[in-house]
Amino acid sequence: MTKTNKFGEIIFAEQDLCDLVMQGHDLTKFNGVQVDPPVDLESATLILSHIPGFIKYDKYVEENLSVEEFDHRNQQRWFMPEEYKQLDIAKLVLDLCVTPAELQRVGHELILYQERNLFNLLRYLKYLVDVMKTNRIIWGVGRGSSVASHVLYLLGVHRVNSLFYELDPEEFLR
Repeated sequence: MTKTNKFGEIIFAEQDLCDLVMQGHDLTKFNGVQVDPPVDLESATLILSHIPGFIKYDKYVEENLSVEEFDHRNQQRWFMPEEYKQLDIAKLVLDLCVTPAELQRVGHELILYQERNLFNLLRYLKYLVDVMKTNRIIWGVGRGSSVASHVLYLLGVHRVNSLFYELDPEEFLR
C-alpha cells in the first residue's frame, strides 16, 4: 500500500528505496524523497552515495505550508529539459490553429491559462506528450472536464475536439 502526504507525494519505506536501486532504476531525477520511518542520513548516504545528487533531505514538508504554496514551489522544480522551459507555448499553440474559429478559441483559452499562471503546466504537458509519442506509450482519448480545452486538444493531451462538440472552456478552467 502506497503512503502519501497531504500533497500527494509518495512516502517511501527504506526497503522501497533499496529495491529501486537494486532493480537499476535511475533515481537521479528525484528532487527529494520522504522516507518513513526516517532514515539515518549517514547510513542512507553510504547506501546511495553512488547516485549523484539523489538525497536532498528537506525533512518533511512544513506542515503549515498551504497546498497553493506547495504547488507553486514544486512547479519551479518540475523535471523537463531546458528547451521546454523556454518554449513559447502560446506561439506554438497558436501556430497549430488552422481556422479563424480555432484562433479565436485558443486565444481566449490562452488568456484563461495565463490568468491562472498555468503556462508552465502547458509546457510540461507538451513535454509529456512528446515523451509518450517518442516512447510509443498509449494514453487515453480524454478524461473529465479537460476535454473542454481546445489548447489541450491541439497539444495532443486528449483527442476530443471541443470545438466540434461545442464544449465550454470555462468548464475546465473555472
